[in-house]
Amino acid sequence: MLLCGNLRGGRGGEAAGQSPFPAALRSASRAPSLRGSDLQPPGAGLASPEPRAPAAAGASDLGGPPGPRVPGLPPGRSGRRAGPPLLGGSLQIPAAGSARSSAAAPRTMGGKKVCVVGSGNWGSAIAKIAGSNAARLSTFENLVSMWVLEEEVGGRRLTEIINTEHENVKYLPGHKLPPNVVAEPDLLKACAGADVLLFVVPHQFIGKVCEQLKGHVKKGAIGVSLIKGVDEGPDGLRLISDIIHEKLGIEMSVLMGANIANEVAEEKFCETTIGCKNAQYGQILKELMQTPNFRVTVVQEADTVEICGALKNIVAVGAGFCDGLGFGDNTKAAVIRLGLMEMIGFAKLFCKGPVTPSTFLESCGVADLITTCYGGRNRKVAEAFAKTGKSIEQLEKEMLNGQKLQGPQTSAELHRILKSKNMVEKFPLFTAVYQICYEGKPVTDVIKCLQNHPEHIFVRSPDFLGAFAERWKGRGSPSRPWRLPA
Repeated sequence: MLLCGNLRGGRGGEAAGQSPFPAALRSASRAPSLRGSDLQPPGAGLASPEPRAPAAAGASDLGGPPGPRVPGLPPGRSGRRAGPPLLGGSLQIPAAGSARSSAAAPRTMGGKKVCVVGSGNWGSAIAKIAGSNAARLSTFENLVSMWVLEEEVGGRRLTEIINTEHENVKYLPGHKLPPNVVAEPDLLKACAGADVLLFVVPHQFIGKVCEQLKGHVKKGAIGVSLIKGVDEGPDGLRLISDIIHEKLGIEMSVLMGANIANEVAEEKFCETTIGCKNAQYGQILKELMQTPNFRVTVVQEADTVEICGALKNIVAVGAGFCDGLGFGDNTKAAVIRLGLMEMIGFAKLFCKGPVTPSTFLESCGVADLITTCYGGRNRKVAEAFAKTGKSIEQLEKEMLNGQKLQGPQTSAELHRILKSKNMVEKFPLFTAVYQICYEGKPVTDVIKCLQNHPEHIFVRSPDFLGAFAERWKGRGSPSRPWRLPA
């Protein structure tokens, strides 16, 4: 079961009878536009929208008259709105000083309300994207709420700092959040009336969060899990998105990819993958999340996308062990390859839906795995673990500024699932990471694992990569009947 830990409940940040939104934020203007082509350099902002006319009869629920049909949407449903094209297409950015770049009145009604549930490093980076797009697009309400587990920083409440200085100085210092992102310490207030909930909390806390939210989520709301972890249930694997769906009764999608939070906040180019089983929801989420430097691909295999996001952290711990032992890039490449093979094998065994190898070629798969094994916190802490002999818990406190590692915790949950199915020996790298982290096995065991990995025993079938070739034959495969356009 999930380890919920000592998660404090949210509490109100304002005096009784006062709005939780500071006056300055209630009148916040939209982000200014900028010059340039569709692909902007790091640090570039987003354009302001054109004035919107009232929706015509027959307008889509995305906020405008019917437009070109999105693959996968039923007839009569539009994937576009009036004004600038969806972010899935080429974003038209006006020159500075044009009429479109002027500030507009805040938009509070008619759009979909967005709430970011979590305010750590990754949650704050995502809030920056969602806030910028919500301020610009008529599909969404202007104000974006962000639930913050209240704490004091320098004698001030973190929510107060975020709402006045527009910066999460604890978890994402040096990066300004859009002024329409409002920090709220009360979980129920933050999520009240939200149409889109973006879950970005450590996976060991999601059960506690959902228990508090049960019965308080708007009917028809949709959720997106950006949480990289899994849980164990009576029948084996439980995905975090499944836990949220079961507890809150909302449709769930997932977002996973090669997305180091600080680089995303710096607006350095990257890709991500949204796993969504509903094409209409996929289009809405792509519009909310895509920017010129944060490019989104939407695929149907949500379970596979989520499995990738969880398991790559275990592999990254193994890569960190190798770094700490002084092994080179050749060894790390072996860890990445063998880890990818175990990820594919685990997904095929435990995913309820279809698993096609091509999904592992998306950003959620091999790209995220490479990035995490070279630049993520799991690799960094695992390297220190191998060099210092300190415990994972001690290194978390010393190196992560209050944040939690996902790799070791996920390895423990995965090990219990594999043990219950008598499959521990089929996943030697996952098992070695767990045993080193929790059973006191020497770090050098990770090298023994690589030397004796069963992948080196068998002769590869000549058509092993045949399934991957399907990706290049067309737009999809029978198990991927749609894929939103770029």
